Amino acid sequence: MTPAARVQAAIECLDRILAGAPAEQVLTAWGRASRFAGSGDRAVVRDHVFDGLRARRSLAAIGGGETGRGIMLGLLRRNGENPENLFTGGGYAPEVMSAEERSGGREPVLGAEAADIPDWLWPRFEASLGDEALAAAEALKHRAPVHLRVNIARTDPSGAIAALAREGIAAQPHPAAATALEVTEGARKLRNAAAYRDGLVELQDAASQAVVETLPLKDGMRVLDYCAGGGGKTLAIAARGRFDLFAHDAAPQRLNDLPARAERAGARIKLLDTKALKRAGQFDLILCDVPCSGSGSWRRAPDGKWRLTEAQLTGLLVTQAAILDEAVALLAPGGLLAYATCSVLQDENEEQIQRFAARNSTLSPVFQKRWSLTGGTDGFFAAHLAWATTA
Repeated sequence: MTPAARVQAAIECLDRILAGAPAEQVLTAWGRASRFAGSGDRAVVRDHVFDGLRARRSLAAIGGGETGRGIMLGLLRRNGENPENLFTGGGYAPEVMSAEERSGGREPVLGAEAADIPDWLWPRFEASLGDEALAAAEALKHRAPVHLRVNIARTDPSGAIAALAREGIAAQPHPAAATALEVTEGARKLRNAAAYRDGLVELQDAASQAVVETLPLKDGMRVLDYCAGGGGKTLAIAARGRFDLFAHDAAPQRLNDLPARAERAGARIKLLDTKALKRAGQFDLILCDVPCSGSGSWRRAPDGKWRLTEAQLTGLLVTQAAILDEAVALLAPGGLLAYATCSVLQDENEEQIQRFAARNSTLSPVFQKRWSLTGGTDGFFAAHLAWATTA
């Protein structure tokens, strides 16, 4: 595919996404229907689409319209490229620009539009992040770094770095967590790398790893990952010692890949559906990595920024509170309940913990921490709640 044809493919994908289709679904369908496109073509089209979605509002302003064409025009202009070199109308290139498109476009309005945040969310975003709001919004406009977790049950960071280097992948330690590496070269080779296939490393944001590092784990504990999802944090816990470790998710199909991942990592994890969970007894430590807005990870899933509604956020707050209340009943006396989100919003973080503490006298907050989008990681939050008598 020519560079112009890749831009046209991105325009078509963006138009389908703007019409309501999920981004991943659109890109998968395009790839299947475009057998002529090589892996490099698919990667570039995906990058165009995600770069467009991350800064959808500001690019639409610069490009003159919130359409696939307008967003791609805005992206090219923002990056200092002349769209006329690609919008030629020849072959599979985008149609030649109209006079209106040539003269259209403007600077984004300061505030929500320039920050690329929905209007309804911008006041909450500002209130949650204060002086850091603009810098955090700017970070969300750009691609996230690629982070790896070193499986310390199999190797150490220096061993992982050496194993990756043998396959042309350069990585360096990341300060957010002792197990974290940042890939600086060769990220697209990871899926086929022996270090990944053999369970020496896993893809995981450094702040997500740091959340697990904060847990006061001790050998012999009964540990439950209550909202395990794909099991990234479950595997990170497993690598840190010898535990009676369980994984549960309200949507058990999310755990389908965990057994294979655990085998690759050399981890022993027991899966529990909701019925089995009720018979499993009590746990010394429960991690609730709750469903959330995902606002701290919108660089990786930018479609979510535009799909989230105020009603959905309200529903998530109710779900988060219910999960905390359910988890308390599974906690052994003297145990610790850990709460985590990949959100930057106070509603889901500090305020959720305050509301829980106000209605539950058994547990008290003993630890809270945020990981900032401006610190080279996704935005995360974690809190620990301990029995009041032992806090």
